[in-house]
Amino acid sequence: MALPLNMRLKGYRTFDYIYKNSLKYYGKLMTFRVSKSNPNILISHKSPKVSNNFRVAIAVSKKVSKKAVERNKIKRILQEWLLTNLKKQNNHKPYWLLVNLKGGDFYNDKKRLLGEFQTLMIKSGLLK
Repeated sequence: MALPLNMRLKGYRTFDYIYKNSLKYYGKLMTFRVSKSNPNILISHKSPKVSNNFRVAIAVSKKVSKKAVERNKIKRILQEWLLTNLKKQNNHKPYWLLVNLKGGDFYNDKKRLLGEFQTLMIKSGLLK
């Protein structure tokens, strides 16, 4: 189950903004970049209602797995966790999150992956 379209980030200007204006949280398997939302960047995508809500982008490098099937599986696992654990009140936080997974042979260890994801969500203050 994919993230709803109103929770996804897209566009190179969005990612440039996040890279320049973000706080970084490092884990062994992934890196979080959290920045204040800037809905003016998203206006160019013809969104009828651009809101200040929480949005997420998950990037999985080819260093994690050469197979797109495996990379997409990891994205779906993290997206499913977000949808089940992110409460409505957290959805209205004005932050953008970019999750970059580091290279390594960990994608088969779902428990370890989700454990670190949850730890970084709490550490960054996006989840209470």
